[in-house]
Amino acid sequence: MRNGQCDSALRIFNSMPHRTSVSYNTMISGYLRNGHFHLATDLFDKMPQRDLFSWNVMLTGSNWDLISWNCLMAGYLKRNMLGGARRLFDQMPVRDNISWNTMITGYAQDGDMLEARRLFDECPADHYEEALKMFVAMKRDGESLNRGTFSCALSSCADIAALELGKQVHGQAVKTGYETGCFVGNALLAMYFKCGSIDEAYAMFEAIEEKDIVSWNTMLAGYARHGFGKQALSVFESMNKAGVKPDEITMVGVLSACSHTGLIDKGTEYFYSMTEVYGIAPNLKHYACMIDLLGRAGRLEEAENLMRSMPFEPSAAAWGTLLGACRIHGNTELAEKAAEMVFKMEPHNTGMYVLLSNLYATSGRWADVGKMRSKLRDVCVQKVPGYSWVEVQNKIHKFTVGDRIHPEKDRIYAFLEELDQKMKLEGYVSSTKLVLHDVEEEEKEHMLKYHSEKLAVAFGILTIPADRPIRVMKNLRVCQDCHNAIKHISKIVGRLIILRDSHRFHHFSNGICSCGDYW
Repeated sequence: MRNGQCDSALRIFNSMPHRTSVSYNTMISGYLRNGHFHLATDLFDKMPQRDLFSWNVMLTGSNWDLISWNCLMAGYLKRNMLGGARRLFDQMPVRDNISWNTMITGYAQDGDMLEARRLFDECPADHYEEALKMFVAMKRDGESLNRGTFSCALSSCADIAALELGKQVHGQAVKTGYETGCFVGNALLAMYFKCGSIDEAYAMFEAIEEKDIVSWNTMLAGYARHGFGKQALSVFESMNKAGVKPDEITMVGVLSACSHTGLIDKGTEYFYSMTEVYGIAPNLKHYACMIDLLGRAGRLEEAENLMRSMPFEPSAAAWGTLLGACRIHGNTELAEKAAEMVFKMEPHNTGMYVLLSNLYATSGRWADVGKMRSKLRDVCVQKVPGYSWVEVQNKIHKFTVGDRIHPEKDRIYAFLEELDQKMKLEGYVSSTKLVLHDVEEEEKEHMLKYHSEKLAVAFGILTIPADRPIRVMKNLRVCQDCHNAIKHISKIVGRLIILRDSHRFHHFSNGICSCGDYW
C-alpha cells in the first residue's frame, strides 16, 4: 500500500481467512494515503467492529464533503464517544443544520443540557426553521422527545416568533410531563416573552414548581424588553424576598428596565449600589446600560464622562450606544467622535454607518451622507437589508421594503393606500426627514409608505381574526415614521399590534404605544 499498489493489497486482504481490526485499519489507512476516500469509507462502514484507532484513521482523511463529516460525527455519538464527536465538530470547515442538530442532540442525550442549550444559542439563525422541521419529523416518526429536544424546539420558536407552533410544542411538553420542570419551563417562559405574549409568560412563570435564577432573570429581562419597567423591578423585589441572590445577568436586566422606561434616578441608584449591596462589580454590560440610560435621557455629557471613567477600555458596543443616543438628540459633533471610535475597532459595523448617515440626513447634510456611502463601499460593507415577518396559521410571511413578491401584494397595497388616507385625517404626517436620499418630499413620502413593518402589519390586519393581537417582528430597529404610523393604525382599526424589533417590544393600542415614545 505504501507503494500505491492498492489492488494488490486488496487481493491479499480479501484472501485472508480472518480479518482483524488491524487488517481493516491498515487497508483503510492505505486507501486514504492514496486519495481513495470513498473506498476507505465503504470499507470503514463494513467493519464488524471499530476501535478508537479506526476512527482516528478516518480523521486523517482528506477531501471530505459535508456529508462525510456529518456521518462520521454521528458515528462517534452512536458509540457514546461525545468528546470525539465534539472535536470533529470543532474541526469542520463548514457546518449545516444537520451538523448543529446532531451535536446538540448528542449533548442532550448525554444529559448535558447546559452545553446543549449553549450550543443551540450559537447556532446560526438560518437554521431555526430547519430545527423546527426536525422536531416535527421526530414527533411524527414516534422518536423519543427529551428535555433537550423540547428546549431547542422552543428556542427556535422564540427566535422566529412562531407563537402558534410554540404553543403546540408546549402542549407536547405538558403531555410528557416536562412543562413544570425548570429546564423546559424556562424555555417556555422565554418563548412566550419573545413572541410578545406577556400574560402567558407570567402564567408559565407561576407554573414552574422550583424557580431557579434563570427563571427570575428571564422574567425580569422579559418585562424590561417589553418596556414594562415597573413590573420588572417588582419581579426584582420579589426575587430578593424569595431569598434568590441576584447575579450579573440580573443586574443587566434591572438596569435595562430602568433604561427602557426612563427611570434614571432608580437606575443610577441600583448601578452605584451593586458592589456594596449585592456584591457584584459592574462589568462592561452594566456600564453600557448606564450609558444607554443617560443617553436616552439626553444627558450625553454625563454618558460620555461615565464611559471614559470606566475601569476598562470602552468597547465598540459602548461607543455605539452613545452614538445611538446622539442620533436621538441630534448631537452630530459627539456622534462623529463616537463613530470614529467604532470604525477604528469595527470597520465593518454596518449599523454605525447607517446611524451616522441618519443623523446627517436629518440635518440635511447630504454631502456627508454621500461620504458615508462611499466609506461603506471602501470597506466592502453591505447594509443589512431590513425585513419584517408575521405568523399566520403556522406559516411565516416575510416582507422587505416595497415588497412585490408576496402573493397578496395587490390586496396589501390597496389596504395601505386606504389606511394612509384615514391616517392623514387623524393628523399623521410622514417623517420625510428620515429618508436618506436628497429627493422631493412627495417621493420621500412614497418611499416611507411601503416599509416592511407596514406591509406586515397590513397583512396581519387582513388575515388575523379581529379578536387576536397582530404580532410583527423586524430584524432591525423600527423607524420613527413606522412607529408613528402604527400608532395611528392601531386606533383606526381598533387592534392591538405588538411589534418586536432588534431592540425591544412596542405594544400599540388605541393610538398609544407602551414605550410612551421613549425609545
